[in-house]
Amino acid sequence: MRAAIYSEFASPLTIETVADPTPSDHGVVIRVAATGLCRSDWHGWMGHDPDIRLPHVPGHELAGVIEAVGRHVGRWQVGDRVTVPFVCGCGTCAECAAGEHQVCERQFQPGFTHWGSFAQYVAIDYADANLVRLPEAIDFVTAASLGCRFATAFRAIVDQGQLSGGQWVAVHGCGGVGLSAIMIANALGANVIAIDIHEEKLDFARAIGAAETVNAAVVDDVVAQVQSITRGGVHVSLDALGSPTTCFNSIANLRKRGKHIQVGLMLGEHRQPSVPMDQVIANELEILGSHGMQSHRYPAMLAMITAGKLQPEKLVGKTIRLEESLEALTTMDRYPNTGVTVINQFD
Repeated sequence: MRAAIYSEFASPLTIETVADPTPSDHGVVIRVAATGLCRSDWHGWMGHDPDIRLPHVPGHELAGVIEAVGRHVGRWQVGDRVTVPFVCGCGTCAECAAGEHQVCERQFQPGFTHWGSFAQYVAIDYADANLVRLPEAIDFVTAASLGCRFATAFRAIVDQGQLSGGQWVAVHGCGGVGLSAIMIANALGANVIAIDIHEEKLDFARAIGAAETVNAAVVDDVVAQVQSITRGGVHVSLDALGSPTTCFNSIANLRKRGKHIQVGLMLGEHRQPSVPMDQVIANELEILGSHGMQSHRYPAMLAMITAGKLQPEKLVGKTIRLEESLEALTTMDRYPNTGVTVINQFD
């Protein structure tokens, strides 16, 4: 198969022909129809993820068709249209038994713990516990865009934030996960404030449901601006970017007993950011992490999509060939795009 691969961190990727994967006893091989480019892939390429072993094929937001099935797989067969969470649980540990596959101790992560989907085929373990059947109404490009950012945003807003209609929510960072969170929060009837440093991203945020926007490159005090708009702060706030500044602001702009949800990765030199702990204590704030979404929660999200309440296809910025991913991945920190970039040509 053809795959995009790197042999050193922060060094150029190349397209190579490598051996086709084979399924484990409990796994499947998927013919990749589409796979998204995510900032998490960039972090992995930079060497920020200790699970990656070189040489490595990135890619964790994928959709496609099952090509081969392991002998102990019971729920799936060749030809099924599927997608998969980027965090796959083993299905048997205490966390998985409780339904919390996203924090499984033996988790399988394509593109991180194992080779990923920047390739014609990808092997996925623990298939019965993790694969998600795709409705015929959802195309592969849209399905691939769900795999990390949209699903993560759905769980962050719905399950972790428990957001309800009429509440105020701030979304710091209007990349893929931030825009997804804005769309989902708006669908739930919340009032969304989008924060970013690029006016074109804020324009797009308004188009998909943001009630208010704050340009952090222009406004001197983001926290004060959010508190002024909401007359006291937001009920729920997401750091969808992952930086010391956005993390601090997301906590500081909460109203009393509000919830901060950390979605953007805090890696490398950003692992231990400053936190306004005095406000956390005095105002009884909640600080929550959100790491992917379990396969058994996908039906709720897919139902909203097929009903037209969510339209993730609007978040797809462009589709590219596998060859174009070599530059697109390595320049994600320098040339931020509006919307999700998806690879859908692999030949």
